[in-house]
Amino acid sequence: MATVLPPPSKRQKREDAERALHPIIQPITPEGLQPIQFRDADTGAPQGPVVTVSLADLTAKNLSLLLNGLLGKTDPSERLPYHFYNPLGDGEFSQEHIIKAYLEGKTSTEVSLNIPCRAEAVFKVKAVTRCSASVTGHGDSILTAAFSPASSSRLATGGGDKTARIWDCDTGTPLHNLKGHTGWVLAVAWSPDATILATGSMDNTVRLWDPATGLPLGGPLKGHTKWITSLAWEPYHLQEPGRPRIASASKDATVRIWDAVGRQTDMALTGHKGSVTCVKWGGTGNIYTASHDRSVKVWSSATGTLLHTLNAHAHWVNHLALSTDAVLRTAFHDHLGKTAVPPTDAGKRAKALARYDEATLGAGGLERLVTASDDCTMYLWEPTKSTKPLQRMVGHQKQVNHVTFSADGSLVASAGFDNHVKLWRARDGLFLFTLRGHVGPVYQCAFSPDSRLLVSASKDTTLKAWDVRTGKLAENLPGHLDEVFAVDWAPDGERVGSGGQDKAVRIWRN
Repeated sequence: MATVLPPPSKRQKREDAERALHPIIQPITPEGLQPIQFRDADTGAPQGPVVTVSLADLTAKNLSLLLNGLLGKTDPSERLPYHFYNPLGDGEFSQEHIIKAYLEGKTSTEVSLNIPCRAEAVFKVKAVTRCSASVTGHGDSILTAAFSPASSSRLATGGGDKTARIWDCDTGTPLHNLKGHTGWVLAVAWSPDATILATGSMDNTVRLWDPATGLPLGGPLKGHTKWITSLAWEPYHLQEPGRPRIASASKDATVRIWDAVGRQTDMALTGHKGSVTCVKWGGTGNIYTASHDRSVKVWSSATGTLLHTLNAHAHWVNHLALSTDAVLRTAFHDHLGKTAVPPTDAGKRAKALARYDEATLGAGGLERLVTASDDCTMYLWEPTKSTKPLQRMVGHQKQVNHVTFSADGSLVASAGFDNHVKLWRARDGLFLFTLRGHVGPVYQCAFSPDSRLLVSASKDTTLKAWDVRTGKLAENLPGHLDEVFAVDWAPDGERVGSGGQDKAVRIWRN
């Protein structure tokens, strides 16, 4: 007996009726071959020879494959993702714009089209897959961790045992035990040239250390009346020679700027009405502070005056990040290592400035700021241009604890107490992916230096490495015996360091 198809459902009838009223018109792609010339978006230099491509194949994906081939990167493992820009004006590259211009007679297949392009990463980092070392030493929970900007061989951590420690990641052994604080160490920060390590504590003081010897550089910096919550060094290209400065944020609602050599307060920034949770020092000389008073303030580091107050959040502002954090942290250090470090102070300062300028090119020379709050939202800002946010970023169901930009400034990752990590497009705050896998609140996350991977640390005792292009889990990294509070990816991409409630530092490699 022949199979009898069931009658169409109400939904199918409704969809058929809608299609009849609004037929889908397929766009017409004209036939034709377009000569194109790839050019570096920054310098205008040609990238490979002039080639001819059909208008139908003029998509960003095809262009990326073509450009890699022209530059000799035929092996899939060597290919770099490229970002293309509109050759006929401002904005992003779009096949539709090219075809529309062709149909309107604004361009011709007889004239070569210059397509600006920029590599999204200059080197490739492999996903961490294993724990290469588990090192004990701290007597209490590890609360903060940061790699040296110079290499992945040095990791600094601070903990509830009132000490900070520096670890040799090459051998997986403790190097220096930094004793002096009388309260929990809540923040550690390397100077951009990696010659000084700063620590902030619940004992209301900031201490400076020589990371090469582990010895203190003088006594504690006193002035705050409550514990230190965050530290930020002055960008290297802005520092007066021989006079680095550091900003400290405190629960006493103030921020202090210290002369690290003279060991005194340059100025105190007062204006917040609640605990200052995070401080960042921008590449233009502005200092950004987030507070429990629900505001973000922008200050001049030269005069200490308040420039702007950014009001949008409805609850505590927990964290903030700058699109230039990666280059400000590493200054004149890059993936080429010590061989590429300029020999003179002037050369180092020039390279640090050049790296900063390059990092802001994609945003029109402006730094972008993203803020995260207990109101479950984030805001994207261009604080040097406007006090109004570019975008309100919603999606988290609980507090957003941590936020960070990718090294190339194209992505934003947020970690929340709803067990999720979310990815957003940094240009306009557009939501991209929810990274699902953790079964506990996510405390921190860190991008790889090539911006292709992200690692997250959670209360569920695991770290997870994610592929940010697909939003998929790349590696599950169990090993910790309790909550993981702190994680950092080394600036050279070689290692990930983590620490938490189990008092052990773990070093992860590919």
